[in-house]
Amino acid sequence: MNEFNEGLLDLLKKGTCPFTCIKEICDILDDNDYKRLSERETWNLDYDKYYVVRNDASLIAFNIPQKIKKQFNIICTHDDTPAFTIKPNPDYYENGYLKLNIAPYGGILNYGFMDRPLSIAGRILYKNNNVIRKEIIDIKDNVAIIPSIAIHQNDKANTNLELNSEIDLMPIISLDKDYSLKKLLEEKLKTSDEVYDFDLFLYNTEEPTIINKDFIASPRIDNLTCTYAALKAFIDNFNEGINILAIFNSEEIGSNTYEGADSNFLIDTLKRICAKVELDLTEALANSLIISADNTHARHPNHDELSDHTNTPILNDGILITKEMNGTTNGITSAIFKKICNDNDIRWNYYTSRNDFSGGATQAGASLKHLSINSLDIALPMLAMHSSLEVIGINDTYLLYKAMREFYKVKYKLEDKRIVFK
Repeated sequence: MNEFNEGLLDLLKKGTCPFTCIKEICDILDDNDYKRLSERETWNLDYDKYYVVRNDASLIAFNIPQKIKKQFNIICTHDDTPAFTIKPNPDYYENGYLKLNIAPYGGILNYGFMDRPLSIAGRILYKNNNVIRKEIIDIKDNVAIIPSIAIHQNDKANTNLELNSEIDLMPIISLDKDYSLKKLLEEKLKTSDEVYDFDLFLYNTEEPTIINKDFIASPRIDNLTCTYAALKAFIDNFNEGINILAIFNSEEIGSNTYEGADSNFLIDTLKRICAKVELDLTEALANSLIISADNTHARHPNHDELSDHTNTPILNDGILITKEMNGTTNGITSAIFKKICNDNDIRWNYYTSRNDFSGGATQAGASLKHLSINSLDIALPMLAMHSSLEVIGINDTYLLYKAMREFYKVKYKLEDKRIVFK
């Protein structure tokens, strides 16, 4: 468990945006002898381990073993997290401060990002003559902050904290009106190439920490905790089935992007695999299961009224099977996962939200628009979701890894009137 937690904390620290997260995961897969493929080239697949990246921000990894069952075991997660994107023409000088023009990415908890040290990570496009070169970057240094209004100047701050994202959330980076984001990037990255375009995020630089052996407090817990558990479970398995790990970008903004779960990325990859191993795709999907792993809300220590009457556990109470009206879990997929957990002494609970609160969609739900497959939504309970610093139970993340590891091992057969485990 200690080794697992060390790896998890490392990804929480280094996965500062979707681009840096995928870069880090590629390094891990490379170290474990996975071979990188390109969608722009023909795939000459063998019985081996592979991964493919789309738009530098999403990744699908898979294995092709010698003995193949007509079945996919798929786990999908997402690597994006609520943050701020930097708009084009970002620099403006106002009230004696140089600011950056930003846009909230996803449903951020506004006040959770104020008074925090911020840095910049993402993707830069450089122009040099007739060549445009891309680079994944992470400044790492603290370069910006969003100051709150002092209590003496806002006596309603503790009773009515309404923040306008166009006014209150603009970060300051300098007092020099002649400074700019371009100069900052050139200074930090030590480059003379022209910055031609960018996809950049502001992120909280506070490092993940373990609190009293029970909790992890960190930026980006949603959803790098599930992502790391799935990655570790995937690497630890190479069996007679075709195991697949899909890590999607854009979940926090609806998944409707070139590389999101609501794209053809997964189905196109499955088609290419089936062509290699001579599997009928429709038959294989009918025998398969996809698990969507994300985070959801734990019972709050100070606000029990925010929870469902019977289905909102506390932290470190196990993995959650999410069964919502807008989700994808059904009795069959839930039963399969419950048996996996029960057979391996892994604690689990159901999760449902209050009827008067709306829940989010899942990556599996987005993927099901493009492929028909049995699906299950699972989650880890957490506190302060979508704040810049979130909290999760340290035992839950390891239980999730164990359950995913066993899922990748399991052999089952879906029949008309029963589910047979082998």
